[in-house]
Amino acid sequence: MRVLTMNVQHDQGDPRRTALINAELRRASPDIATFQEVCHPGTQLAELTAGTGLIHTTSQHELIAPVGVGHGTVVATRWPHRVVDVEEHRGDPHWWTVAVAVDVPDGGEQLLIVPTTPWRPEHEQARLQQAHDITALDARHHTASPTVVAGDFNAAPDSPTMSYLLRYYEDAWSATTDAPGYTWTVDNPVAAAEILRLLGETEHRRRIDYILTLAPISAARLIGATPVENIWLSDHYGVLADLR
Repeated sequence: MRVLTMNVQHDQGDPRRTALINAELRRASPDIATFQEVCHPGTQLAELTAGTGLIHTTSQHELIAPVGVGHGTVVATRWPHRVVDVEEHRGDPHWWTVAVAVDVPDGGEQLLIVPTTPWRPEHEQARLQQAHDITALDARHHTASPTVVAGDFNAAPDSPTMSYLLRYYEDAWSATTDAPGYTWTVDNPVAAAEILRLLGETEHRRRIDYILTLAPISAARLIGATPVENIWLSDHYGVLADLR
């Protein structure tokens, strides 16, 4: 099973980005994908998934209605899936976590948990509470197959949030390589502009996008870590993992 997570940075920047991401997805051919910051309403999701085999989709806007947010998280799968639970915490910050069961041919149901996390550095306590939500959802809906947790966690590997989650799951990236695997870094000029705008920093490199599971992990790589046709795909690099 091939799993992808990628923050696509809605429709900001070069208008060719979505088509280029789609071309990368068609080459990568994931079976399960989670996308963050997909525009809604609009046609971005259709353009992202065209020809990829990801024909079953659920957008956060079908489940919750965040005020003033024109983009959101999407689950996209090759095989049918159904939403089994949603944990939402309204307030400041606002966060939510979706659990879906994917109907894998000859494999039964595969539980996929996708968090949409608050991004600000000072929201670490909220992210840690959300991490507890993730393990609680897993306990309630666990299937015979190892659960997969994937998304933009807005938390570095040594943060309290990830330290907690890594008690229960293995990180697909660190299981297969010793490379730092930064997914939000000033080495990407699109990310550098966002980092300067949001954090006021000119030196910032973090790995904040993850695929977590107890399934055997055979490979992991980054998507979008180099420009395509001189265009950077997003301010985040995606993570692609092969699971057995």
